[in-house]
Amino acid sequence: MQADTLDAIDRKILALLQADGRMSVTDLATKIGLSPSPCLRRIRILERAGIIARYVAVLDQDKVGLPVSVFVSIKLESQRQQALDRFTKAISRWPEVLECYLMTGPRDYLLRVVVADLAAYDRFLKQKLTTVDGVSSIESSFALEQVKYTNVLPIT
Repeated sequence: MQADTLDAIDRKILALLQADGRMSVTDLATKIGLSPSPCLRRIRILERAGIIARYVAVLDQDKVGLPVSVFVSIKLESQRQQALDRFTKAISRWPEVLECYLMTGPRDYLLRVVVADLAAYDRFLKQKLTTVDGVSSIESSFALEQVKYTNVLPIT
């Protein structure tokens, strides 16, 4: 199943589940105009196809003591596959890194890192990021305010 094979009912299911992943099948079925059994069957198909990748609880970053978001641009000495793999392997082990993107342009990677405070970021930088072989430069930008955050994809 691919995005181009999703019908209007599948898209409604996905939109509703993105808004509330704990919605009961009965409530979901009512909102989309199906009975629970075919609604659940569609959900299972979407799960097996990997369109629904997982269900998660979205936490409040401030309330769990991680109020600082840092966007980190990384430049590697080399863009050879071995260097890219080494960097990817290193950062995949670090829980502070919530997102990592391989980029085009002057920088190779963009990371979103969350920490409790400046001291925690300093430790992350010195004990982890700067120890990765092949990193030639690191630029950090601290978020002052989160203007918008969503994990809801615009699938409609």
